[in-house]
Amino acid sequence: MINTLQRRWERMKSFLLLLLIGLSGCGLIPRPQPVVVASPTLPLATVTPTDTPLAPVPTAALGDAGNPLILSLAPSPHLDSNALNASKILIARLEKSTGYQFITIAPTSESELINRFQNGDAHIGVLSPFGYLLASDNGSVEAAFARQQAGNTFYGAQFIARSDAGFLPYFDSVKNENTADASTALAQFQNKKSCWSDEFSPSGYVVPLGFLNQAGVQLDESAFVAGQPTVVRAVYAQGVCDFGATYIDARTYPGLEDAFPDVLKKVMVVWRIPNIIPYETLVFAGDMDNDMRRILIRAFVDAMDTADGNAAMQTLYGIDAMQVAQDGQYQDFRNMVKASGLELNTLVK
Repeated sequence: MINTLQRRWERMKSFLLLLLIGLSGCGLIPRPQPVVVASPTLPLATVTPTDTPLAPVPTAALGDAGNPLILSLAPSPHLDSNALNASKILIARLEKSTGYQFITIAPTSESELINRFQNGDAHIGVLSPFGYLLASDNGSVEAAFARQQAGNTFYGAQFIARSDAGFLPYFDSVKNENTADASTALAQFQNKKSCWSDEFSPSGYVVPLGFLNQAGVQLDESAFVAGQPTVVRAVYAQGVCDFGATYIDARTYPGLEDAFPDVLKKVMVVWRIPNIIPYETLVFAGDMDNDMRRILIRAFVDAMDTADGNAAMQTLYGIDAMQVAQDGQYQDFRNMVKASGLELNTLVK
């Protein structure tokens, strides 16, 4: 009798198990789904739900203690204690001005910083000219301030050649202006040898190459000579290249005139590239709302007007003066980098 009841109970359990499997497969019983949890400082993480439902956690507003703004130090493979101390001074100024809370990150490379902006793990930082283009093109940052140097936020470049090499100058040094357009001036470099400073230089390679490509000039070959003063030396010496490109005016680099007293006479400017090359750019996250952006811009201006805030910016980013900037100001630079034919991601370290 007992054995008979046990057999019936086992058959009943098997039936119920098959029934539940069938209902689940038909969609009548919902299957548990993973929960996506967002963190202000970490990428999205997927966790397995528990049997006990968790109460929803409200997301803190950006800038609150539970969701602080993330300020990036300048990318470096080694954490600089001076930079870390400077960041504390700057953050104290910004928190006092805005009421927002801040934390810092220390990326080891600019590529890492750009990825952090794209993933929402950085809100404020400083990028190189190429780094800015790469990050703004993917929509993860917007320009806030452009670094100034000698009162300028953008600078130019120049094509140089030996005065006795047979090239015509299309730059008037007295009036400090070009006398012809780029196509006319640069056509004489067709099938000539060029000297560049290095593969990552905006003024010593990338932008001049963009102008040459836009003018349809084909070069014979190129030589990278490690440094813009070295470009001047190579052009002066002859034999390495026919012409070169440098910032304005690399011919007056300290020590060159001592070594070559006639360098300004022997090496002439053929044509000058206008001031379209930016210095570093202080950026905000691309999805930051306009009210927060305005508050932060005011706070940075106020911080730069104080001795300790200005010193902190110099220590952190090498910036002692800057000007409010907008992305449209970078369009000429963007066009020439595109004309160079080089991939942006190969220009960012």
